Amino acid sequence: MEAVKQGSAAVGLRSSKHAVLVALNRQAGDLASFQKKLIRIDDHLGIAIAGLTSDARVLSTYMRGEAMKSHFVLGRPLPVQRIAAQLGDKAQVNTQRYGRRPYGVGLLIAGHDEAGPHLYEVSPSGNYFDYYAISIGARSQSAKTYLEKYYESFADASLDDLIVHGLRALRDTLQQDKELSASNCSVGFVGVDQKWTVIEGDSLQRFLDILNAEAPPPAAAAGGADDVAPMETE
Repeated sequence: MEAVKQGSAAVGLRSSKHAVLVALNRQAGDLASFQKKLIRIDDHLGIAIAGLTSDARVLSTYMRGEAMKSHFVLGRPLPVQRIAAQLGDKAQVNTQRYGRRPYGVGLLIAGHDEAGPHLYEVSPSGNYFDYYAISIGARSQSAKTYLEKYYESFADASLDDLIVHGLRALRDTLQQDKELSASNCSVGFVGVDQKWTVIEGDSLQRFLDILNAEAPPPAAAAGGADDVAPMETE
């Protein structure tokens, strides 16, 4: 669980038609590339990770195998709730067997099936929960505060509005001297008649322009230079 708390932040939110994941890509050093935090599992399913990337690769490979098995054996896409339950069982076994260690990664699962869009969090303890919106990783409480304030409006939100809400929540997890850019964040979404799609780089810039055009919070605009916006403190 501590490894998840120290991982880069990821935010998930869903409406009545779409599920969106927004992740902060971490850079190991100035000379290193940004590490990708969104992983495609199937056309209707994708995940965001926070924690140990090596453990995430093991679990994502397992999820792809289960998704492929569902297509070949049952002839249908893998139900999102089922893979969340299977991951919870797989993670829980490692917490009680001698010689095994828990997975050091938290997953946000976004998918769409016959029951509509879904958003699940699976933790190293084996617990999994269905959410309207959730955030994991470093400084994720700031994002949760934003999501708790606006989640009731997500159900009827358009895909673009949902992405902007996700970016706003992710922005609140940053340190005060950092900013979101097209290189340090990624957006993935899936929905009705919409396969899993990842937006990054130049394609993401138009959403970031919307954020940059927004006025500062009223408390920050009205106060002096030493004031701190409420969402930037923990």
